[in-house]
This record gives sequence, structure tokens and C-alpha cells, in this order.
Amino acid sequence: MYSLFRHVGSVFRKNKLIQLTFFVTRKCNARCPFCFYLKSANDITSREADLSLDEIRKVSASIGKLMWLAFSGGEIYLRKDLSKISEIFYRQNKPSVMLYPTNGLLPELVRNTTEEILKRCRRSIILVKLSIDGVGDDHDKLRNTPNNFEKIMHCYRLLAPLLKRYPNFEIGVNSVFCSENESKMGDIIDFVKRMKHINTHTISMVRGNLLDTDFKNIDSEKYLYSVNRLQENIREGTANIYRFKGGRLKAAQDIVQRRLIRQTLVEKKRRISCYAGKLNLVLTETGRVYPCEILSQNFGSVRDHNYDIKQLVRSKMAVSVLRSISKKQCYCTHECYFITNILFNPRMYPSLAKEYLQMWFTRLFYRSSNG
Repeated sequence: MYSLFRHVGSVFRKNKLIQLTFFVTRKCNARCPFCFYLKSANDITSREADLSLDEIRKVSASIGKLMWLAFSGGEIYLRKDLSKISEIFYRQNKPSVMLYPTNGLLPELVRNTTEEILKRCRRSIILVKLSIDGVGDDHDKLRNTPNNFEKIMHCYRLLAPLLKRYPNFEIGVNSVFCSENESKMGDIIDFVKRMKHINTHTISMVRGNLLDTDFKNIDSEKYLYSVNRLQENIREGTANIYRFKGGRLKAAQDIVQRRLIRQTLVEKKRRISCYAGKLNLVLTETGRVYPCEILSQNFGSVRDHNYDIKQLVRSKMAVSVLRSISKKQCYCTHECYFITNILFNPRMYPSLAKEYLQMWFTRLFYRSSNG
């Protein structure tokens, strides 16, 4: 597998892109009211053509080796050439981890496309994240999508057998934490805990500009309760963790991350350094590049810079946007960016080490206690 530790140099020099979020399509077969992409559906970028395979290949060629490549949308599996896009990045950028979130509404398509990706990209960790925001009808009602829960569970059952055939495959669950499900998050955690083929369960705080802002009126104490439940499950070994090398470190980072997100939410200020636009970038389906998916300011389009990401991030516009971010001291609870903000910040290493060791000893204790 492509090692996560190849990028250790970025701990000291924050001048190289190692994490890319690529919104491959705006199309979606669900209508989740808490999706921030819905509100931007009528902006100017939605009238631009999506990047073609040839254009994506040129963009990829301008990027070096990646640690983390997260596909996003829209429902990413609606992009018919997703496996070919994955192979382009795999061959040219050798990402350690490739993330595929899905609403699971097309189980057979998700399963078949995922296996095609697994065949093409054998040295990258392929992580499919199933979106579960409620149990049974609660999930369908929250997402305004009938039969979604039944279909995503069918998707889970179709994907599970691939775990034995492909050692680089991981299945996870992500739950959006919002005002409508915060009181039932404990039930969701218990349900996912019983899904024996799930290697990780993450909670993502609702974010961005929403059509209905009431979804963001969350109770920070309920968030704290939920993340503490996840933390206890990980430490005690009653919940699975990633199978790949470095999986325990990632689990420790998840624990530290949730604590920082809660502090950010309560204090309404940035808690640690942010490497948006430096170690992390967002590429939209039309070629626009953003330092972060939450910010409205972008660096420009790859189409105007010979599809060269490195050239674009050195442009006057990019420098101006990054300067404004620094002055504004913006803050957010974006989980994906907390990954690099924690792993590549030496000031966070004592907290990481503490959680890693505590998890190791606690899991060892529970294992010995249970024979």
C-alpha cells in the first residue's frame, strides 16, 4: 500500500498539496435539506461544463503525490466514469487513501463501480463511506428520500463480501449531526456498532450555507455526548477501526479532532492552525479551485491556468484569497481539514500520543478481560 508516512516532510514545510477534495458532479438522486450544495445549485458555476476525462488527466498531472483524495458531490456514483477518474489519480498521484461517500440509493451500481476501482487501484486504501443519518424511517424522513434506508442497507450487504477479496478495501459510515437528529444520535451509534463489517463510524457536523439554517441550531452538549460515545467504543475495542497500517493513529486523530470541533463550536473561534489552500485544496466539477469548500472565494479556474494547479495557487488571486483568510481568522468544523490540521501540526502530537497510548492500553485490557 502507498504509505501515509511518505508525506512526513509536510510537517515542516506547508507548501505542497497532499489532500484534495474533488466534487466530481453536482447531480444527486436525493434531496437532503441540510446539503450545502443545494443552495449553490443556481450559481454561475452550475452553468459551466463539467471537467472531461482529458481535462482531469491534465489537472492530475500537475499535482504531486497525494495522501488523501476525497471524492464528493452530489452523488459521486452518478458520474459514469468514476472508476476511470479514480485510475487517473491513482496512476499519476498515488494517493494513500481514496474516499467515496455515497447515499446508497443505487446499490448495484455502487458495488460494481467500487469493485472496478478496487481492481484498478490496488495500492491505495479504498474507503466507501455510507451515509446513515437515522435508523429506519428517521433516515428517510430526514433526507426527504423514500426507501433510502432500505437501499443503503442493501448497498452495505453487497459491499461486505468485497472485504475478503480486497485487503485495501474499507467500509465506513458517516452521520451528519444536525438539529433534527441530535437527540437520536445515540441510537444511530448503537445501530452502526452492530454492523460487523463497518470499520469506522464518523460524525460530521452540519456545515455551510443551507437553505434551512435551522438545521445548524445544534446543542453542543448533545454533540459532546455523541462523540464521547464513539470515543468510548474505540478505546474499549467494542468498535472496529481501520484495517490499514496507521489505522490506530487515524482513530486517535479522530478522537482529538472531535474534541477540537466541539471547542470550536462553543468558543466560535479557530482553535488550531489551518492549512487550507496550502496542504488542502478543493476542486469543483467545473474546474474551480477553492482553499476550502465552505469559503465563497475561489482561486480561479484550472481552465484559465493551463490545467496547472501549481500555477493557479501561485496566482495573484490565490495569494489575495489566502491573505484574506489569514486576516479574517475564519473558523469551521470541517472534519476533512482537521485531518491535516492535526496530523501535520507538531503542537498536536502530545495529544495524539496520549490518545493513541490510552486506546492501545484500554483495548489490550478489554481483550485480556474477555479472554
